[in-house]
Amino acid sequence: MPSHSHSIGARRYHFADLKTLLARATPSRSGDQLAGVAAATAEERAAAQCALADLPLRHFLHEAVVPYEDDEVTRLIIDQHNAAAFAPVAHLTVGGFREWLLSDLADGAALAALAPGLTPEMAAAVSKLMRNQDLIQVARQVQVVTRFRNTLGLPGRLATRLQPNHPTDDAAGIAASLLDGLLYGSGDAVIGINPAGDNVPQVVQLLQMLDAVIQRHAIPTQSCVLTHVTSTLQAIERGAPVDLVFQSIGGTEATNRGFGIDLALLAQARAAALSLGRGARFADGTVGQHVMYFETGQGSALSAGGHHGCDQQTLEARAYAVARHFQPLLVNTVVGFIGPEYLYDGKQIVRAGLEDHFCGKLLGLPMGCDVCYTNHAEADQDDMDVLLTLLGVAGCNFIMGVPGSDDVMLNYQTTSFHDALYARRVLGLRPAPEFEAWLERMQIFQPGGVTRLMRHPAGLPPAFLASLPPPGTSP
Repeated sequence: MPSHSHSIGARRYHFADLKTLLARATPSRSGDQLAGVAAATAEERAAAQCALADLPLRHFLHEAVVPYEDDEVTRLIIDQHNAAAFAPVAHLTVGGFREWLLSDLADGAALAALAPGLTPEMAAAVSKLMRNQDLIQVARQVQVVTRFRNTLGLPGRLATRLQPNHPTDDAAGIAASLLDGLLYGSGDAVIGINPAGDNVPQVVQLLQMLDAVIQRHAIPTQSCVLTHVTSTLQAIERGAPVDLVFQSIGGTEATNRGFGIDLALLAQARAAALSLGRGARFADGTVGQHVMYFETGQGSALSAGGHHGCDQQTLEARAYAVARHFQPLLVNTVVGFIGPEYLYDGKQIVRAGLEDHFCGKLLGLPMGCDVCYTNHAEADQDDMDVLLTLLGVAGCNFIMGVPGSDDVMLNYQTTSFHDALYARRVLGLRPAPEFEAWLERMQIFQPGGVTRLMRHPAGLPPAFLASLPPPGTSP
């Protein structure tokens, strides 16, 4: 077994086990310091990174950071590992794997084929040896395409979640935000509401409202009310028009228990959503079958008391193993949402966002990012502009769209409809193809895939106005 040690000058650093080595090798962040697992000095971090670079990738199949017998996420990771997919890199060390990823051998096809053979800990380990530009370069090579009522993740595309939250679930307030977002081209990833509470009748009402808007205007997108999975199951039992099942997930069984879930419950929810058959039929004869929407975030395991002495980024990557098992339409790292106790400032948030996107893509997930921070973090919107731009370059599948960047229900700062328009224009990115065609048909975007708004002297686009219901009716 490798010694997990490395010398710098006359001093030799020893790391007791794999989880300690991974934690000490992690770029500095407040959450690991809070948990007492971070490197004490930059020299110790460098020693850990050197020891990690020399560690064979095969070793991750023999030493678990959370014991197999104690944790169903570990069992999922080990039991689902694809040895044949792993074979092309099985002879490499973590450092050698980094070099392979940055070589011309690691094109999109090779990375897609490799994904089932990688464990989350392998992805987390190699990310700890990478500069930000390395994380961007590799992630950009990976396209993960998913479908429900439109096609997400295609090259040259950037989708958005239209997030029309309201602190009291007021229908008029939600409708105003919804209209605002659509008129800026947002909403192709999902129109998703965080409800004010987990009241099932209210959840059903919100689902019915969103479905009515989508159906009336023939919008090629999907809706989601981001309630607990058990509430969504109850809504399905009551006949609600559920497109996507949402759930926050973590990288350990204890974390997921804190969320009130386990793998069996997620499987039940996915089966229930698939039974509704609400996905679109596409021209190639396939039907959209990706019905799960997961959110994650570095620090969730620590805040739930389920971190097992591991660093937060490694456990975040383990959450992606849970997501991968259920073939989601969307996976969203809500990167700065938990607060400065876990990611202290803009520098740590930017690094974490790039790590999460890289690890998720490397593991075969349709990764998006809520480019965000809380008001008590040492960060501001300039930091978010940097992360948004870098993720756009890295091929991120989707971002958030919130009026004015300020979510008045969840009380945090994220990206606006204008930010999404900026990223698409500057980087030459476009919405999902079916949604883009709808935007042009509704005279919201200029034709020809230029992501430019059409100007209308009367305000609303005439084609969109024609699809609105008569005054006094709903929705």
